[in-house]
Amino acid sequence: MRMIRIRKRNRDRNKLAHRGPATAPTGTPAGPRTRQWADGLSDVSIAGDPLAFPHLARTDLPAHPTTVAGYARLVREIAADRTRWEPLVRYDALTRWYARLETGPGYEVWLLSWLPGQSSGFHDHGESSGVMSVVKGELIERSLTHAGEGARALRPGGQRVFSSGYLHEVVNGALEPAVSIHLYTPGLTEMNQYGAAAVPEQHPEQQAQAGSH
Repeated sequence: MRMIRIRKRNRDRNKLAHRGPATAPTGTPAGPRTRQWADGLSDVSIAGDPLAFPHLARTDLPAHPTTVAGYARLVREIAADRTRWEPLVRYDALTRWYARLETGPGYEVWLLSWLPGQSSGFHDHGESSGVMSVVKGELIERSLTHAGEGARALRPGGQRVFSSGYLHEVVNGALEPAVSIHLYTPGLTEMNQYGAAAVPEQHPEQQAQAGSH
């Protein structure tokens, strides 16, 4: 089903600075855009789990990542270090709460919290690609790709990788709060919101049960 883009929103850095740490995020470095993954292997064209591919789970990587393998490793390391992110978690009854955890050359890492019912809405990430991982609770990702509509549960221990132009919605459909870590490369400066939520509201397990009858 075709989705209609309802608005193009440049990220308000001042607003984020008030919600997150005292230091405001920096913009994307100037210069021509180039695809960082030219080997045809490290670039995940739509989305997927990097742990399913050995070349995306390497550990012999430089301090500042430059490939999907490196970005996935960094998110795994941050997720495993609860003393780093857990003291920063806050919850906002009106909107998702977020704080910047780290920046590097060409990327930034954010911590997000989700109260029950809070949702991102359907959106893409402009020119940014990324990696996300749930570190507490459970989220539901609804996506639209060339293969059609889909929904999946995101739980601690897994990762999602997405490229620029990937269209999805993330929502906390559970009764408990959730926390997630998101890496964007280049740093996220734009999100395009879309209307007409075309993906079913059912939980993935409910969809599986419905399909078996």
